[in-house]
Amino acid sequence: MAEPIINKVEESGLISLDLEKYYPSNPILVFDVKDYLFMGLILKEKDFRAALTATDWTVYQNADVAITCSADAIIPMWAYMLIASALAPYANTVFFGTEAALQEKILLQNIEAINAEDYTDKRVVVKGCGDIQIPAAAYVSITNKLRPVTKSIMFGEPCSTVPIYKKK
Repeated sequence: MAEPIINKVEESGLISLDLEKYYPSNPILVFDVKDYLFMGLILKEKDFRAALTATDWTVYQNADVAITCSADAIIPMWAYMLIASALAPYANTVFFGTEAALQEKILLQNIEAINAEDYTDKRVVVKGCGDIQIPAAAYVSITNKLRPVTKSIMFGEPCSTVPIYKKK
């Protein structure tokens, strides 16, 4: 008679934490000021204000929006304020910076919202690979969040981990 197959990973009590679950799920849109500049370089206040007034802001409904300028132009601060003000009634988040920076900001906010007490005295494996490139800042954030309460933190997969922290 054959021996039963034992799932040692399941019996180990390890909790696998996949940071992809905390990646932004809302659409992220980019508002590029470059598209509102005269000749792609100069902001003319009257034309800029008219263009903003004519913009269909509903396309940003429930989206997270990164305001940026991909042109090498000098943009007055009030222009970004006007854009933010126009986006506020529609967008979930209005952020100045790149799409990648906004994704990271939301990811870090989502990690910060994790209830660390759920991991008290647990052995946690932070998943190390997946379909989405997770920034290093997220791994630092989850380590800082969980280290005070967990029994141990590991990186990788439950079948092959790199030890990060072990409570003494």
